Amino acid sequence: MSIQVGDTIPSVTLKWLTDNGMQDVTTDELFKGKKVVLFSVPGAFTPTCSAKHLPGFVQQADALKAKGVDSIICLAVNDPFVMRAWGDKGAVEDKVVMLPDGNATFTTALGLTMDGSGYGLGTRGQRFALVAEDGKVTHVAVEAPGKFEVSSAEAVLEKL
Repeated sequence: MSIQVGDTIPSVTLKWLTDNGMQDVTTDELFKGKKVVLFSVPGAFTPTCSAKHLPGFVQQADALKAKGVDSIICLAVNDPFVMRAWGDKGAVEDKVVMLPDGNATFTTALGLTMDGSGYGLGTRGQRFALVAEDGKVTHVAVEAPGKFEVSSAEAVLEKL
């Protein structure tokens, strides 16, 4: 079952690449005491993700923060090196946290994996967005397959 409004963000440890090398980061660190917008894409550098999803959150970062959002996180089942390169290419700077979920640990805990093996992608995350306050989900929107409607930055802004 996928995560629902009122649920607590699952506690998992992930790896990410920082200027100081590979580091552990926990979802507890990322969500505790903060209002967080998390959006998930099926893959870094893929067409809709690169042309619309990530750029929308970069462009709307100030508007989201004006609504009380402390952190905007982009989640993808990709390795830390790919997520860092994609963030650099997308000029996210400090506007969006690029969170790699290389083993789909977090995405699985959220109950939002998808089978992309038909496209040679293996297990991936569904396209979705959620809002959490102090680790509790207050909004979740999962896209229908092949759609990009309810998880855009603009759609999240409307829900805040």
